[in-house]
Amino acid sequence: MAILLDGKATAAALRQEIAEEVKGSGMTPGLAVILVGDDPASRIYVNNKKKACAAVGFYSEEITLPADVSQETLIDTVKALNKREDIDGILCQLPLPSHLSDRAVIAAIDPKKDVDAFHAVNAGNLLRGTPSILPCTPAGIMELLFRYHIDIDGKRCVVVGRSNIVGKPMALLLLQKNGTVTVCHSHTRDLAAITRTADILVAAVGVPHFITADMVKAGAVVIDVGMNRDENGKLCGDVDFAAVEPQVSAITPVPGGVGPMTIAMLLKNTLTAYKNR
Repeated sequence: MAILLDGKATAAALRQEIAEEVKGSGMTPGLAVILVGDDPASRIYVNNKKKACAAVGFYSEEITLPADVSQETLIDTVKALNKREDIDGILCQLPLPSHLSDRAVIAAIDPKKDVDAFHAVNAGNLLRGTPSILPCTPAGIMELLFRYHIDIDGKRCVVVGRSNIVGKPMALLLLQKNGTVTVCHSHTRDLAAITRTADILVAAVGVPHFITADMVKAGAVVIDVGMNRDENGKLCGDVDFAAVEPQVSAITPVPGGVGPMTIAMLLKNTLTAYKNR
């Protein structure tokens, strides 16, 4: 039976470590979250981030803007937060309404306060191997692998998905730990033949049960980044868990795997930004 890589428990341990470091130290890291509109999923994510901040002794502030806010007003809001001494981290909850440019908003955030690590400066530092802040989801996966003593050095690593948020930075982080990395995407030919070579397989495509048992090598470590709804409305990942779990050595569940690690790493990034400042 596969080892379940418990992101919920690991994230709780990481939050406890952060809380202990902050408590009695005089540090009060500050995180500002900008929410545009009233998307229900975004509201849940923002509330979870606020609760996480409170639990570890951070200051958090939510800036709510109407769905029809102008690009100029949104950018001005970011610039005002850049100047504030009590704010160490800034993130704008994505996705934004279609009339707004997420790239322009990310570019406006001070790279030192970019706790999502989406800014071109932070992306470039990651590419060069000199990051101070890492993208939350890939960093959370690396932390999970580290805490479960899963060695990456020399392993064949396959990342399915090439987004700027997960796929590309995930590949770079695995590469930095001496993994031999292949990135697959919608134009990859004979995908299953490639995924079957993976010692460590990361699925980040956003399609329910996309990775099936015949696509996975026996004994592999499988990381499921997906957060989808199946035909019955139940939360599920990109991996067909029931079929894949019996043949692998370790796997993340959905929910309770990668998701909790993402918010924990956001807290870690905010603390890092505070220290850097």
